[in-house]
Amino acid sequence: MEYELSFSAADLAQTRFAVSPMWEVVTSFRLLNVETDPPLHRHWAAQVRPRLLSAGLDRGWLAALIPGAGYIADFLNPTPAGPFPELSAELAGIRASSPENVRADLATIAGKSRPAARLRLLHEDPEAVLEKVTDEIQTYWELALAPYWPRLRQLLEADVFHRARQVAEHGSAHVLNELHDTVSWDDGTLRMVRRQCSLTRDESGAGLLLVPSAFAWPRVLTRAVAPDPPQLAYPARGIGTLWEPRATKATDAVAAVLGRSRTLLLAELDTPASTTQLARHSGLSAAAVSQHLTALRDAGLVTGHRAGRSVLYARTAIADALLTPVGAGTP
Repeated sequence: MEYELSFSAADLAQTRFAVSPMWEVVTSFRLLNVETDPPLHRHWAAQVRPRLLSAGLDRGWLAALIPGAGYIADFLNPTPAGPFPELSAELAGIRASSPENVRADLATIAGKSRPAARLRLLHEDPEAVLEKVTDEIQTYWELALAPYWPRLRQLLEADVFHRARQVAEHGSAHVLNELHDTVSWDDGTLRMVRRQCSLTRDESGAGLLLVPSAFAWPRVLTRAVAPDPPQLAYPARGIGTLWEPRATKATDAVAAVLGRSRTLLLAELDTPASTTQLARHSGLSAAAVSQHLTALRDAGLVTGHRAGRSVLYARTAIADALLTPVGAGTP
């Protein structure tokens, strides 16, 4: 089935990009909510799935609202106010969802083999239950995405900057025509070949919001809720190399400044890890690792994220830049 989104000059002028944490939440949870491993994200999924099972998120609110296939509740993706919203702002937008919109989404979900008890509670008292939903989203974020967010955000921002440059060089029509093989632009109309979600001007407001996603591949996803602009989440460029090990060949130069132990820990943190895991891999004592991580965190080189009873540490973009050989560049 083909859907068409017509554009006036004003709609084209209001077309913009945004990097949305909530779109990464819904698309990544969707990937994890199927039995097979996602081919492009197998390494990430192998690390994250055990944490989610331990926290019971496989049978919580997100499992009720985000299926492995089919319709995703629109209220989970409020329209970002700017190009790079924080998760906290989007969670506030979810909590501010009108009961009418929430119940309309639940009516679409009804009869699609979701946990009926949870959906019934949400239908009866959206305001109270949305607090629980956003609390669970925050937990999911800390377990599944926050430790990897610097890497994910770099990929998504790079996509936005690339396409913004393409708009400047070739115009908006060129960029819209290259988003995805199911999307095409012709004579003021964006055409989409889709099987599940519609996207028409009658169902949404002016403009268009384009959202690159690391986890939407291989499809595009949409949100159309008037009076908001329609949203189109599409696979970001470079997903195939997202989880490849990052270059750390500049360790000798960094070690001369930070010391070899702290540089070793930074190199180990290509994948987020706990103090215990780092001690085992580095040969340092847990106490020494903890001391070094505190110093690295204070310097803005690592971040800590609560995962159950332990804390996962991850390198920051600053640390990645330090460990990248001069002239190697980044994607």
